[in-house]
Amino acid sequence: MKANLINIFEKSILEAEIHISDKHISKIEITGPENTALPYILPGFTDAHVHVESSMLTPAQFARLAVVHGTIATVSDPHEIANVLGVEGVYFMIEDGKRVPFKFCFGAPSCVPATVFETAGAVVDARQVGELLASGDIGYLAEVMNFPGVLNEDPDMMAKINWAKHYNKVIDGHAPGLRGEAAKRYASFGISTDHECFTYAEAREKIDYGVKILIREGSAARNFDALIPLIDEFPGHIMFCSDDKHPDNLVEGHINVLVKRALALGYDLWNVLQAACINPVQHYSLNVGLLREGDSADFILIDNVNAFNILETRIDGEPVATQGTSLIPDLRSAHPNYFECERKTTADFKYPAKNSETRIRVIEALDGQLVTNEWITEAKIVDGAIVPDLEKDVLKVTVLNRYSEAPPAVAFIRNFGLKHGALASSVAHDSHNIISIGCDDESIAQAVNLVIEARGGLSAVSAGEEHVIGLPIAGLMTDEDGYEVAESYTKLDRFAKETLGSTLKSPFMSLSFMALLVIPSLKLSDKGLFDGENFLFTPVSL
Repeated sequence: MKANLINIFEKSILEAEIHISDKHISKIEITGPENTALPYILPGFTDAHVHVESSMLTPAQFARLAVVHGTIATVSDPHEIANVLGVEGVYFMIEDGKRVPFKFCFGAPSCVPATVFETAGAVVDARQVGELLASGDIGYLAEVMNFPGVLNEDPDMMAKINWAKHYNKVIDGHAPGLRGEAAKRYASFGISTDHECFTYAEAREKIDYGVKILIREGSAARNFDALIPLIDEFPGHIMFCSDDKHPDNLVEGHINVLVKRALALGYDLWNVLQAACINPVQHYSLNVGLLREGDSADFILIDNVNAFNILETRIDGEPVATQGTSLIPDLRSAHPNYFECERKTTADFKYPAKNSETRIRVIEALDGQLVTNEWITEAKIVDGAIVPDLEKDVLKVTVLNRYSEAPPAVAFIRNFGLKHGALASSVAHDSHNIISIGCDDESIAQAVNLVIEARGGLSAVSAGEEHVIGLPIAGLMTDEDGYEVAESYTKLDRFAKETLGSTLKSPFMSLSFMALLVIPSLKLSDKGLFDGENFLFTPVSL
């Protein structure tokens, strides 16, 4: 194969003949200076941190879409399915991923459940984490979200970290907003990355503590603009990741989009490609070729370094995508699940007001961020119940335990912008109970019941119109054709925005994080409203 070899290690572009034998690069011959008449060849892209489940697709379907954009590998934390099915869910992801020629590196989930303040479907304890880390199929200890447990040296958390050290495997971090001596102490336990930095100052400080920074640009959380200046300052410490990527966004692009954006802003080509191609492979010791003699033949062909359009993707020497078309087959998978709740009535979502209650705490969602604010307002009371106040953009939010029968937790939220109807989802990080936001109890009950009837999925309802996408695998994923799922999701997203009125870029992705207690400041679990700053429950009413 003749192409312009983009040698990231030597920072050179030269015409070369690349020889492939038995899935490997057997020989590279430099044949002349750069020849713009030829395509350009470089290592494939790696997503340095992603929850495949958040694409709502199985690993096999995720890979089918990702390779079109030049992605050949992911560092994948399967803690979403682990919160539903435990270790069985982790092995499901591993085995499903092996069915396709894509290089998944799965981690051992470190925080299942994420907290004791919610109901999850499973527990993954230190013994099980040790057993996972002993496996060659597990590459690292996945994001250590329980940073208070680390700082307080919780025995279970320490045991998991020690297992990772025992097997000499990378320990991933997750410490949004942690600064100063606390951040330094957190890193001192061997935690080597953080994908949760949302300011330059926070990321810059953590680099000083030896932490690699992952620049995240997902469907909900977007930190590229804040963090991208680091790439030219600390090229050896930066990687790109998506964290959570809905199917419609995955059809549009992946790590290639971040590469193009960085280059368009004038950042150094070699630093950008080091972050996209080299750093994740080296940090996680991935079985991924970097276009050197003896490496696996994992690479991409592009038209040129200006447009950076992907012409072809190869893994182990075999084409997996060409000219925007995936060559990975459309595969069906098994449907493991855990879904035990029954239909609910409108009355289940009522929030009775007490005589003394006049003000309420409201979750203030922030578009493009996982963090939230606490907002205090006067309650709107109708017929003895606190109800949504659409003039203030205050809606009702509920979380329902899907693993056993229990009444839903009810609170209030703003900035979703719905004018009528409701949204519901069984994708609700990290325990994946059923979360719903709506303008009235009838709509909320209707949306929630659609998810229950499907035994998992996303729904949106309004004035006799209803839409649902079923997610029969753990209530998180489907094995249907990924492109068809993306099309269905696009229609659902459009309905939420154009018909119901949501003003968010990705309303369902944002909805899924409103139950994530480990991200400040105010969230809702199936057990009640939670103060993420002080790590305790707090009343809705003041």
